[in-house]
Amino acid sequence: MTDFLILKLQGPMQAWGEHTFEGKRPSGNFPTRSALLGLLGACLGIRRNNRERLQQLADSVCFAVLKEERFLTKRDGSKKALPMIKATDYHTVKDAREDYAGLKSHETIQTWREYLFDASYTIAVWNAPSPAIPLDELDLATKTPIFTPYLGRRSCPLARPLFVARVSAENAIGALRSVEPAGGTIYSEEAGEVRTIRVRDVPLVRQPRQFATRNVYVYGGANVSE
Repeated sequence: MTDFLILKLQGPMQAWGEHTFEGKRPSGNFPTRSALLGLLGACLGIRRNNRERLQQLADSVCFAVLKEERFLTKRDGSKKALPMIKATDYHTVKDAREDYAGLKSHETIQTWREYLFDASYTIAVWNAPSPAIPLDELDLATKTPIFTPYLGRRSCPLARPLFVARVSAENAIGALRSVEPAGGTIYSEEAGEVRTIRVRDVPLVRQPRQFATRNVYVYGGANVSE
C-alpha cells in the first residue's frame, strides 16, 4: 500500500497554461505538472529563485489528476451534465518578451488568455523513491500554506481549502476513486495499459521558462479531448 495526499482544486475560474508564448495563452483541460509543483511550492513557502529547493520538490512527488464529472440538479430531481467552459480574456501587457529567441522586450503587446469555468479536479500526490520532501511535510503545508495558493493564475482564487484527506491505496487510481466524486477521467503519471498522451509541462528548474515532455496515462474518458 502507498500513502497518498488528496487535494481539491475548485474555484470560479482556473487557468492551466500550456506551453506557449506571450500573446496567446491557452489553458489545458487539466492542471499541468509545472502548475501543481508551483501550487505545492507556494504552500511550502519556496521562492522562485530557490532553485535547489524547487528541484528537490520536483524530484520528490508524482501526480494523478481526476477531472471531475459535474452535474446540475433540476427542480424535478433529474441531473444534467455541466460542461467545462473556456473563455478568453483580452488585454494588453507591458514589457512582454519580443520573441522565442531572447528576452528583449517591447513596449506593449496584445494578449489573449484562456480561463476555465465549471471545472473541478481532485489531485493525488505521492512520494517518489527517496524523497527530499516527504508527504508529511506536504500534508502540513497544504493545511497551513505559507504563500497563498491559486488555481494557475493570481486572478483565480480557491473556493475551498486544498486538503481533503490522507489515504492508503494500492495505486493512484484507487486513491482517487476512494473520495467523492469518484467519476471522471484520470490523468496519471502512474503507468498502465491505457491510452497515453505526451505533454510538455515538466519545468526545467535551472532553465527558466523551458519545459520537457512526459507521458500521461489516461484512465477513462476515451472520447475526451485533451
